Amino acid sequence: MKLYPMLALFSMGGTEIILILAIALLLFGGKQLPELAKGLGQGIREFKKATENASDGMRHALEEAPVSRRLPPPLVK
Repeated sequence: MKLYPMLALFSMGGTEIILILAIALLLFGGKQLPELAKGLGQGIREFKKATENASDGMRHALEEAPVSRRLPPPLVK
C-alpha cells in the first residue's frame, strides 16, 4: 500500500491539534484569535457560496445547451 504524504498531514491526533492551538495562542495572542477565526469563517463561507454559484451556473448552462445533432444510423452490410 502506498502512503501519500499529503494525506498523512491531515491524520493528526488530539495532542498535535492542542499543540498547534497553543502555538497559535502564543503567536497571535488571546484578543486576535477570535478575529482570526471570524475572518477564516467568513472566507470559508464565501468560498462555499462561490463554488455553489459556479456549480449552479454550470448545471444551468448544461440544461440550456442545445441537444447535439443525432448520430446517423449505423451502416448495415
